[in-house]
Amino acid sequence: MSDKRMQTIKDIAQLANVSKSTVSRALNNSPLISQETRDRIQAIAREHNFRINAPARNLSLRQSRTIALVTPDCEPDFFAAESLFGFEILGGIGRGLRAQGYDLLIVHASSKDNAWVNAYFDSARVDGFILLSAHTSQALVKKLQAQNAPFIAWGVPLPNFRYPTVTGDNITGGSLATQHLIQTGRQQIGFIGGPQSELTVQHRLQGYVNALQTAGRSIEPQNVVYGDYSHASGLVAMQRLLEQSPGLDAVFANSDLMAVAAIKVIKASGRRVPEDIAVVGYDDVSLAMYNSLPLTTIRQNISLAGRLLAQNLIQYIQTGVVTNVTTPVELVIRESA
Repeated sequence: MSDKRMQTIKDIAQLANVSKSTVSRALNNSPLISQETRDRIQAIAREHNFRINAPARNLSLRQSRTIALVTPDCEPDFFAAESLFGFEILGGIGRGLRAQGYDLLIVHASSKDNAWVNAYFDSARVDGFILLSAHTSQALVKKLQAQNAPFIAWGVPLPNFRYPTVTGDNITGGSLATQHLIQTGRQQIGFIGGPQSELTVQHRLQGYVNALQTAGRSIEPQNVVYGDYSHASGLVAMQRLLEQSPGLDAVFANSDLMAVAAIKVIKASGRRVPEDIAVVGYDDVSLAMYNSLPLTTIRQNISLAGRLLAQNLIQYIQTGVVTNVTTPVELVIRESA
């Protein structure tokens, strides 16, 4: 057999007088065959300059070595220019996948139609999915599990479902932000949440409520409003808070973007930050430090979260082990509070 014909596992199998599956195992260092057989087959492959056809191997194994990050088609755009959180978690996911020998595919999916699950998983274009909290609905989780499609989600896991997740310690984060404002003497503390339906936001609100109740404070409904994490929604929410609670002297916003927007509205109203109204954000994206008025904020290790999403999904694909990881948060004190 000439080198020119030495192009497939079948060629190697004929030369070594073994099955194709044995050749495949030998070239992938499988422990299912003896060391002597592995060495003999690998020596034949080297002698004939044989290289594994990775796409063909992956297709036969139903592996693409590719993971899809699913971003919802909702407002605000997860990768809008202002969305530093999206880019920072993407960087962590990319580094985590690269370390495991996987590629990343970004899927911009409809939140109303889950047909993309079939388009990407059934066709073996990807081995699994990373979901974001804004896109993790009961209907989607049910569909993915019915298809046996591996996935992991960023955010608080939905009740009554078992699947891997990574989330920050949102209750502690809400408590830390509110406790800090209470300890600095603030009396009327507002809350600007993300989308009210998200479990992540509900947990941050619970932390806010816990801190107020521990301090013997009552919960004032007019001090709680919601946005969608964006700068634009922060402007609207802060304006509404000022109208509903003229005596407000502090605000805890569920994203740094909304906190920056809140500062803009406060200053436009003739008030000072932090002298008249203190502001605490959430996430500690780079904007928080480099804002004209550096933000006091709750730091999530966003890059670590991204790496864990990648690593734990691959672990789930390989072993079936379901992990629900909560990453720690911390208060970072700067000039806004």
